[in-house]
Amino acid sequence: MDELTPLSNATLDDLAKHIRIPTYDRTALTPGIVHIGLGNFHRAHQSWYLHRLFDAGLCTDWAIIGAGVRAPDAAQRERLLAQDCLTTLIALDPASSSAEVVGSMIDYLPVSENHHALITQMADPCIRIVALTVTEGGYYIDPATGGFDADHPDIQHDAAHPTAPRTAFGAIIAALRMRRDAGHGPFTGMSCDNLQGNGDILRQTVVSLARMADTELAEWIDQSCCFPNSMVDCIVPATGPNEIALAHGFGIDDKAPVTHETFRQWVIEDSFCAGRPDWDMAGATFTHDVHSYEAMKIRMLNAGHQVLANAGDIMGIGTIADCMANPQINGFFRKVQQAEIAPHVTAVPGMSGAAYVDLIAGRFANPSIVDTTRRVAFDGSSRHTGFVLPTLREALAAGTPIEGLALVEALWARMCEGTRENGTAIEPNDPFWDDLTAVAETARTQPSAWIEQRQFYGDLADNSTFAAAFDRWLTALWADGCTKTLDLYLQD
Repeated sequence: MDELTPLSNATLDDLAKHIRIPTYDRTALTPGIVHIGLGNFHRAHQSWYLHRLFDAGLCTDWAIIGAGVRAPDAAQRERLLAQDCLTTLIALDPASSSAEVVGSMIDYLPVSENHHALITQMADPCIRIVALTVTEGGYYIDPATGGFDADHPDIQHDAAHPTAPRTAFGAIIAALRMRRDAGHGPFTGMSCDNLQGNGDILRQTVVSLARMADTELAEWIDQSCCFPNSMVDCIVPATGPNEIALAHGFGIDDKAPVTHETFRQWVIEDSFCAGRPDWDMAGATFTHDVHSYEAMKIRMLNAGHQVLANAGDIMGIGTIADCMANPQINGFFRKVQQAEIAPHVTAVPGMSGAAYVDLIAGRFANPSIVDTTRRVAFDGSSRHTGFVLPTLREALAAGTPIEGLALVEALWARMCEGTRENGTAIEPNDPFWDDLTAVAETARTQPSAWIEQRQFYGDLADNSTFAAAFDRWLTALWADGCTKTLDLYLQD
């Protein structure tokens, strides 16, 4: 192998000429955004849109300062600071791959328990947007009601210790208090997670937590801050040795490269209290009607991931592309989408529900994207409640088919038992894994035990149509296995 070039500002011109590098002067960028949660998705998506604006000579006062609130984020900070906060993005499709170095992030704040550096930076009036990618399960939502979980120990801590918070939301509130008291005005809080109404949920979390300690501040936040809803979409696998090797193939020594598909979409509610970048100049869509876009994406793409991943993991299939190559799983995916999910999704400009099924099927089948079933199946307790169950509820209310959706839930229950059909163990893959595994074992002979987890299913356990279908499918999965059970569903 040829000698690798360590990624840094000083070595950008040494990279191969076919690698796209920033054309802008990174030293002239000034910050406007703090982004909490510097995972792969943010760096392949929101960071890329801003990078392309900078390349066009636009919005250079909106650079990103990265932040983390968990102890493991400190290691990511070290990796990124060592390469001047640059990231190699590797776009993969079946025909070719290409590399681009993104430079829209200019610093990464120290990670500490009391979040002092984060609070201080967010309190600086130069920061006009605080954005987050903290996963669907990170917003302290009661899964049964969709309301704020005020009883969570982290929330109780932050309410009692507002100047030394444990959560990102407590840090946001502390910074907003400082800004209000200094007369600097609010910033926009912007969720970039896969939640329907993600801005509304962020507002709920921040305002509800603030109200527990300071009702006057909570009212100021609610009236002064904006929390735009948004829909984000790009398939971005986790980084491991294979992804680092891909960067090496381009001659780049990047300790944290990111691979991604070539498709990107970002639909944003145009509601910002302190200005915003012109992301639409880089391909994003600003609208006051995000709901239809996010409903289509969450109900079909994100739910579709759960349709595939639970079955795939049980059957020992390692990637989403390989799931799509399996005739039974592919057929299951298409039938559930077309017959049981798409009828409950409103078309958006230029895209019907049926066309969207074909679009995401093609994206999922891309063998160049090594997206693991384990990654996609992670945190099913949030993803099933957020992505699958809303459609199931609507279908039950409308009297439309739910057999496939009931089978999706039975597959999740079967997966959470913790063993694959080949006898290997499924490693813990949910914040509530121990509890889920115990209930899944009981449900093996008493299926109703699973859907009686009201923290996830609410009153769905009381619906006889769903309960009967779930009982039948989970019983079949244990008696006959995945392949025969999926075949049975496809024959109906």
